[in-house]
Amino acid sequence: MAGTMRAAILEKAGQVAVIEQPIPKPDAGQVLIRLEGCGVCASNLTPWAGPEWMEFPTKPGDLGHEGWGVVEAVGAGVDSVAPGDRVAALSYRSYAEYDVADAANVVKLPAALADQPFPGEPLGCAMNIFERSQVQAGQTVAIVGVGFLGAILTRLASQAGARVIGISRRPYSLDLARRMGAAETIAMDDHNAIITRVKDLTGGAFCERVIEAVGKQWPLDLAGEITGERGRLIVAGYHQDGPRQVNMWLWNWRGIDVINAHERNPKIYMTGIRNAVAAVESGRLDPSSLYTHRYPLERLGEALDATRDRPDGFLKALVTF
Repeated sequence: MAGTMRAAILEKAGQVAVIEQPIPKPDAGQVLIRLEGCGVCASNLTPWAGPEWMEFPTKPGDLGHEGWGVVEAVGAGVDSVAPGDRVAALSYRSYAEYDVADAANVVKLPAALADQPFPGEPLGCAMNIFERSQVQAGQTVAIVGVGFLGAILTRLASQAGARVIGISRRPYSLDLARRMGAAETIAMDDHNAIITRVKDLTGGAFCERVIEAVGKQWPLDLAGEITGERGRLIVAGYHQDGPRQVNMWLWNWRGIDVINAHERNPKIYMTGIRNAVAAVESGRLDPSSLYTHRYPLERLGEALDATRDRPDGFLKALVTF
């Protein structure tokens, strides 16, 4: 396609600009998508803060990887989707009006989801984390950090027949955890008090499954403390701000299985996104209330600030076009 599009760049730490950029062309095996929107991921916050390793300005659309929209054109050899199809995509420059993706990384959205936002990557991530958690009916599952991801995992675990304990900092998040099916909620404010409360709730056995969904040292420490013997600790939080220390003595003594639930295989990512499409289409999962804040592209900086500062009522920001 000829013509230009609007695309966001990070000029420096904490500063966004929107520029005009040629619309990209799909190569063989690729798809051009006219984006309807893109979710804002917490993984953007470290680049937004401007660490030493960041290079500014970023490439147009960079950091946006939760896009969905309508296929505008396809490259040679693509027959899995066609122009006009509405899709979710795993692409990486979606803070822009158009982006290209490999056809293998595009999932067609059914008519039942018409007009609904669908940031496929985080929804697929939640499905994959849940799959690796191996939650079973009758287990006690603690979710440490009930934001967008933690809320979805609370819903999935409770639907599986587990008894879910939601642990989070904000009263809003604790209310959300109850709405998503948590049987118990605990304010994340006092380390030892939380451990004592979970111990009491589980008759001293602690939890068969603990999912840490914050990405900070203290919640990771807490997650280990409340995982029971031969339990499974799932690290779902994105730990990107430096090394972590763990209580290896405790982990050894209890025989804990520790799972890093972050995927890097695009095929597994896509399996998660397809599973998310099926879950939302069937009504098993309804994430609509979790998209709490929407911004135009020109206000991407505000969306990133809100993702960092998490004002009351905030869960997930979407940039929409």
